[in-house]
Order: sequence, then C-alpha cells, then structure tokens
Amino acid sequence: MSDLHHITTDRLELSAMTEGDIDLIYSLNSDRRVWAHFPSGVHTSRERTAALVAVQAAAWERDGLGYWTARLLDGTFAGVGGCSVRDQVAWNVYYRFKPEAQGQGLASELVREACAAAAKVRPDLPITAFLLEHNLASKAVAEKAGLQLAWRGPDTGNPDPAAIRLVYADRELMPDVLAQLLGHP
Repeated sequence: MSDLHHITTDRLELSAMTEGDIDLIYSLNSDRRVWAHFPSGVHTSRERTAALVAVQAAAWERDGLGYWTARLLDGTFAGVGGCSVRDQVAWNVYYRFKPEAQGQGLASELVREACAAAAKVRPDLPITAFLLEHNLASKAVAEKAGLQLAWRGPDTGNPDPAAIRLVYADRELMPDVLAQLLGHP
C-alpha cells in the first residue's frame, strides 16, 4: 500500500495532521463563517483544536488513515478533511475549507482521495458522511462522491431543535451499524 500520509492531487497537497498544524487548523475552526450551518461547532479554544489533532494522530496510528491538512500546490493552507473510523463500524468522511477556498471543487477533490484511501485500507467498512440537511454545499460534495442518502432524522444534541441530520453512505447500512453510528441503543 502506498503512503497515505502525503498525497498530491491536481490542486492539493494532503498531509496527515500534525501538531505543527494546530494553529492553522485552529484559525479555520475558530472562523464562524465555516460553521454557518452548525454555529455551536466553532472552536473557542486552541486546546479543542489540539485535541482534534491528537485524535487524528491516534487514528493514523491505529487505522492507517485519518484527516489531512490540505494546502494548495503553492503551499497556501486551504482546509482539512479525510476519512477516519467512526465507532469502529464505518469510515466518516469529513471536509472543511476556508471561505476563500470554497466553491472551487477542492472539497470534492479531497473527498475523492479520502474515499479511495478508505477503500484501500478497510474496504469492509462503509464510507459515511454526516451532514445537516440545510448545508446544501456539503450535501452536493457527498453526492458527487457517489454517497447516497442512508438516513434522515432529528439531529440529537444539536442546540437547534429543528436541525435535521442526514447520513450518506457508499452502500446500504445494516440496521445495527446505523444504530451504533447514531448512538441509538
């Protein structure tokens, strides 16, 4: 298997998140503009971002894949994303880009690589994406990657009681897998 820690696409350099990326990732995750669809997700401390990076370092160590820091080929930081194992039953594909990098297809480029990498590492696990129904851009990225709607329902724990969660997947999800992903007993 090739080294998935560093991948170059047509427009992106993808590198496994490291401690050296914390400040860049914090600048992204503390920007309220990238959390317009989920305002309570804003990082209000560098420590929260450091914890995210530590979780992803452990994912890389444990599973052979996790989230990348995405830079344009000229070295400009653009965002983060990748696939990480969720609840030991599925891959979770994730993507978040700086506002000035949005709307250019960069998320789709990253997601395509992430899904391909996940399929190499653990093809037995379904690839999923969790998003809010009103986030049409995120929905478009998931659908462009070939993921299909697997579940729609209330977003338990969301401060917005009207929020609807969508779960997309690359295959049919078994009821027990979906229940575990959703935190249902």
